[in-house]
Amino acid sequence: MICRCLGQILALSLALIAGPALAAPLQIASFQADITPPLGSPLCDGLVEPAKKIVDPLTARGIVLLGAGDPIVLCALDWVGVGNGGYDAWREQLARAAGTSPQRVTVHCLHQHDAPGCDFETETLLAEHGIGGAMFNPVFARSAIRHTATALSEALRNPQTVTHVGLGQAKVEHVASNRRVMGPDGKVKAVRYSATANPEVRAAPEGTIDPLVRSVSFWNGETPLVSLTYYTTHPQSYYGQGDVSYDFVGMARAMRASELPRVAHVHFNGASGNVTAGKYNDGQKQNRPALAGRLADGMQRAWQAARKVPIQAEQIEWRSHNVRLPLSPRLKDESALLKNLDDMHQRLPLRIRAARDLAWTHRSQAGHEIQLTCLKLGDAYLLHMPGELFVEYQLAAQQMRPSDFVGMAAYGDYGPGYIGTKISYTQGGYETGPVSRVAPEVEDVLMPAMRELLR
Repeated sequence: MICRCLGQILALSLALIAGPALAAPLQIASFQADITPPLGSPLCDGLVEPAKKIVDPLTARGIVLLGAGDPIVLCALDWVGVGNGGYDAWREQLARAAGTSPQRVTVHCLHQHDAPGCDFETETLLAEHGIGGAMFNPVFARSAIRHTATALSEALRNPQTVTHVGLGQAKVEHVASNRRVMGPDGKVKAVRYSATANPEVRAAPEGTIDPLVRSVSFWNGETPLVSLTYYTTHPQSYYGQGDVSYDFVGMARAMRASELPRVAHVHFNGASGNVTAGKYNDGQKQNRPALAGRLADGMQRAWQAARKVPIQAEQIEWRSHNVRLPLSPRLKDESALLKNLDDMHQRLPLRIRAARDLAWTHRSQAGHEIQLTCLKLGDAYLLHMPGELFVEYQLAAQQMRPSDFVGMAAYGDYGPGYIGTKISYTQGGYETGPVSRVAPEVEDVLMPAMRELLR
């Protein structure tokens, strides 16, 4: 009897000791798929010359985190933007492939302009008015989604164990600058586009930017597995001639991949609606490799500076917060939007813009909510945001947790277009005019939501 009791006690002790070891390990699977459009496809939502030449292959890249509840998927695309029903389709198919829910999938674009977009609701409106396929190639877009979902499924066959996460950052010199050059009256005096020929406008101060590139890496012991990088700027050096390209951010990513060939490299664009390389780029072609080299150098230094800490599945948390973004007052008159869409004498880009405005208006009126999410990795927080967000939101998020690592990927759901701060809508400028589909009160919605995600 005594032996039997001692045996039971020993068995229970061993079970308690072995319990944590038997818990599901944290694992990661990385995936990559070619999403280069066929020649003839519209680029930059039909605003520039269609694809005539493939300069760089475009890719969808991402990771799946396993062991922290249902799988978590982060995906970055070398596309200009994915919005409305297009965004829903990407999340739904990647979720199906990963065996998770769309609410645990986030998809972001790097926003290269010599690249396609995707918005199936806008495409439906354009097709109804006789100009289907003018904004993007819908057949190719659906094929790209399927192709990426297949790559994700295949990656799940060989997940790798994660024991550590590395967190680092470094300053990038002479790349980013604020595109809104302000005058003494507090209004936008000039817009510093991605390529700015005017030397006086280029000479203006950098303005409000986030100069840091952030690095998140996943490791199995001493073996690096995945590199996620986050940097905030419009990624264009020159564009619009039909040369499909991943531009200087893709070139920087390729440079890092050549230095760390066994590591999966995924790059995300931050809140760069009002940030470009215009101060350091006059549009000359030699500026592309120069900008890429500066960004790649920052990526390397961020990697080297990383603080590597142990990570377990129970230290990972997926947070979400749904918001309804206020509709821009200029979109309240649907009849005017329909008139522009119907007008066959109107320039095609303006008809496409009218369709995009209508698609977002219809979703807004139907009560559509956008899901904001945050991946918490121990003391690190990675925020996932919609639209062409102003950099002030990213800087505000960092101030909400000044002692912690806070990264941000914007260009999620592209439906709302540019998202400025409340004051920016009183200052003039391109971004808060005809390309923003939200009202100034959007700041009153997003700031509390970010604070909740970062609580």
